[in-house]
Amino acid sequence: MTSGRVTVYFAALLARTAEGWEASDTELDDVETLTDLIELARLAAKDDDTVLAFIEHEDAWFGVVRVDGEDDPHIYVSDAAAAARTSYGSMLTDELLGRDPDDDLDSLVDLDGTEDGEPDRDDEDADDAPVPIGPLGDADILADLGMDEKELKALDGDALESIAEMLGCSMEGLEAVR
Repeated sequence: MTSGRVTVYFAALLARTAEGWEASDTELDDVETLTDLIELARLAAKDDDTVLAFIEHEDAWFGVVRVDGEDDPHIYVSDAAAAARTSYGSMLTDELLGRDPDDDLDSLVDLDGTEDGEPDRDDEDADDAPVPIGPLGDADILADLGMDEKELKALDGDALESIAEMLGCSMEGLEAVR
């Protein structure tokens, strides 16, 4: 709960299996970092197959994290500015923008070695970059699975249902996780 308002997220995992795509819901209670989310997805994988972790926030934005075995994950967020204002969304946008969430703690104490607490401006800091309005990340995240960049960017509302349908995931399995 935040300031008397409940924040509603929906999360699901879509895992490729020998029989096709299988949907399962997932709890985000123990997910505090992107690494936690990736490990959760890898646990759902069978034989290092592809897993899509899907997070949706009150129809304001959705994010897809694609995990293929031990490869680096691919991330897509439908509206970066909206996502950056939420806890799970900022986890995704920080990664995409190269921000380190622990940098906020460093700014509270003069740990950078500069005199008189002045910021070191020799390096351009990714934290100064504004969060773009609109999509951010790998828009081709689903291209090899049948959904190109244009189709992905056009999704709104029930994005998970559209993605699951495109993958051929059983609607009964999807309805069970909704």
